[in-house]
Amino acid sequence: MALNSQGILAAVTIAMYIPFLFVSIRLVMKYGMSRGDGWVLLLVFSIIRVLGGSLLVAAEDITPANTSFYIGGYALESSGLSPLLLCTLGLLHSMFQTPDGFSRYNRQFRPLQLLGTVALILVIVGISEASSSSPSSSANTMRRAGVILFCVLYIILVGICIFLWTRIHFVLRYRKQLLKAVSIALPFLAIRTLYSVLSTFSSSSFSITGTTQPNTSDLAKFNILTGEWQIYLVMDMLMEYAIVIIYSVAGIVLPLNEDYKSADSYQDEYPLSRPQMSAPRRQ
Repeated sequence: MALNSQGILAAVTIAMYIPFLFVSIRLVMKYGMSRGDGWVLLLVFSIIRVLGGSLLVAAEDITPANTSFYIGGYALESSGLSPLLLCTLGLLHSMFQTPDGFSRYNRQFRPLQLLGTVALILVIVGISEASSSSPSSSANTMRRAGVILFCVLYIILVGICIFLWTRIHFVLRYRKQLLKAVSIALPFLAIRTLYSVLSTFSSSSFSITGTTQPNTSDLAKFNILTGEWQIYLVMDMLMEYAIVIIYSVAGIVLPLNEDYKSADSYQDEYPLSRPQMSAPRRQ
């Protein structure tokens, strides 16, 4: 069976992200699981893209049509923004580390990680409910709530990035370069997040079977199911690929672990990053 435009794009997605599976695995091995700094989530994102593309290609190739493959593929496609946002959050969090590898502001970053996770759950559950034979009335609300949370998280990421630039003197040497990479990636991430919003609000339903009324919304061309594939290619696929390339190149080229190897040399350059020793008590 010949693939339609969506199936072809799904096949292209598989070909694009299989190499980055190996790149992201290398980055996780380079920086470790405990100091993943977002690299683990980059690996998760690559897996999601390969798996989601595989499901959509399989759905196009199988007869009779299996809606479960479509639901799984589009659920992974819509939810892929979450690990990309959380990957960016992890990279920004790593820039608050001290020369001895101590991570600061862990309590402040945990709610943000939870925010991204909640948004992911809302999107997946919303798509699953909306694609069922008897969709619930809250399915569309959950989908829209999820993408709104994605927008909130993106705005917070921009705020953190601006804050780091105002405190650039206290960012470790090679993480300053990583901050530049994240700053370059943020506009691409903005377009990708905007596409999720426009796609989600382009329709009040999410039907795989196509039995619903034609989409006459002004945002219909942004719909992930029935919209124009050229818009999806530019605002979704290419934006994600640009972000992944930027992060991967930064992770491979920058010797980020060197920031930990000579903590004593940072004593004068980063005085606030060094742990303060309390004076001994007098007897």
